[in-house]
Amino acid sequence: MASLGLNRYGKARVRVMKVVRYDDFHEMKEWSVKVLLQGNFETCFTQGENHNILPTDTIKNTVYSLARDSTSSTLEDFATELVAYLLANNPQVSQAAVEIEEKNWRQLLIDGEPHATTYAIAGPEVKTTEVLGERGSALKISSGIDGLVILKTTKSAFTGYIKDKFTTLPESTDRIFATRATITWEYDTLPSDYERARASAIESLLKTFAEHDSLSVQHTLYDMGVALLAAVPEAQRVKLTMPNLHCLPVDLSRFGQNNPNQIFVPTDEPHGYIEAVIER
Repeated sequence: MASLGLNRYGKARVRVMKVVRYDDFHEMKEWSVKVLLQGNFETCFTQGENHNILPTDTIKNTVYSLARDSTSSTLEDFATELVAYLLANNPQVSQAAVEIEEKNWRQLLIDGEPHATTYAIAGPEVKTTEVLGERGSALKISSGIDGLVILKTTKSAFTGYIKDKFTTLPESTDRIFATRATITWEYDTLPSDYERARASAIESLLKTFAEHDSLSVQHTLYDMGVALLAAVPEAQRVKLTMPNLHCLPVDLSRFGQNNPNQIFVPTDEPHGYIEAVIER
């Protein structure tokens, strides 16, 4: 006999742009919000009975309304506020999870100074957070960054690996290392300033990536995770996903030319895929 297992529902890709208009400058954030609720919803699935269901359209409107009155300046704080509201006002909900992505808008520099009301996208990466609230338990909060595209032209090698009848990859002691990284760190204790913690995390990741004498993507990934935990003492663990976006040397010998590690074909399909969790 079939029975209902773990289930939840909610609203995804609720896009919110908020502009706070101060006298001398405007502050702007663009978020994409996902809300997922878990609770006493079994009869909705098994009998089509909706008396415990908060419509997903109502969830969307809740996001907009709370954003209007919220004083939160970080996506972590707003996600926390939204989780608290949903649990306080919906006794049928046992767990509320909120995920937010924030686009990387930065004030445009004009003559070296930030323009008060004009923004530009600083990079393809987005800031991320997930806040999970469950009745009777402490909040679980993580921060992260998704789509961090970074590349270095040297200090990367890959040698000594298994070679079998299908191996065509030549060893390299000096190759290009490119990735589109996704990094998420979970807090054991909550930082007093999420933005400062995020800035410290990203600075540690970039510094380690740039300076590391890499013997593999795995080698650099691990040291990046170690560096982040050292830079953010409130973080308990960090998950790093780092696809290896290959830059393949072009064989120019048929044109009577050599290729002293200068001409490459960038390709991201197929790509190596490496991920790991580093924890205290």
